[in-house]
Amino acid sequence: MTMPPSATGRLVIVSGPSGAGKTTVLRRVFEAATAPLLPSVSATTRPPRPGEIDGVDYHFLSEQEFNARCARGEFLESFEVFARGYWYGTLKTEVASGLGAGKWVVLEIDVHGAAAVMEQYPSAISIFVQPSSIEELKRRLRGRGTETEEAIRRRLAQANEELRFAHRYRHQVINDDMDHAVQEICDILNREAEADRDAR
Repeated sequence: MTMPPSATGRLVIVSGPSGAGKTTVLRRVFEAATAPLLPSVSATTRPPRPGEIDGVDYHFLSEQEFNARCARGEFLESFEVFARGYWYGTLKTEVASGLGAGKWVVLEIDVHGAAAVMEQYPSAISIFVQPSSIEELKRRLRGRGTETEEAIRRRLAQANEELRFAHRYRHQVINDDMDHAVQEICDILNREAEADRDAR
C-alpha cells in the first residue's frame, strides 16, 4: 500500500563516498519504499553516455547555459566533480515542482552540495551511506576493475574527506549488507512519515 502524498512533500538527501553502493541501494529503495519517492534529475555539462536520455538521466546543458542558469540563481547547489571540468547541479524547479506535488524528492548529491541544500531545507531527511571501513571501500573500488590505481587513490582521498561530514546527516547507514541497508532506509522513511502524520 502506497502512502498518500502530503500537501508539501519532503526532501530526502542521500550522500556517500564513491564505492559505498548508494546508487544501487537507492535503486532498490525506490522499488521497495511506500513513500511517494521522486528522483531529482540533476543538470550536468558532461556529454551524454550511450543510452542516457536528456531529462531522464540528466538535464544535459552546455557550459554556457549552465553558467547562465547559475548566474540567475536557478540552482540549489552546483559543483565540479573530481576537477574533470564537468559541472553538476540541482535545479530549484526540479525540487519545487516535486514538493508541490506532494512527492518525496530524492537528491543523490555530494557532501558539499548537501550542505548547501540543508541550509535552505533544514527539515530535509538526510542520509549518509557508507561502507563498513575504508579497507572495504578500497576492496570495492579495486574490484570494479574499471579504474587506474591513481584514480582509485583519488577516490579514496575524496572518500576520507567525505566521511568527515557524516555526522552532519540525521541518519547514517552502513552498507555492508545490501538487503539490510535498503530495509534500514525504508524504515527511516516510514518513521519520518509517521512523525509527519502525528504532527498533523
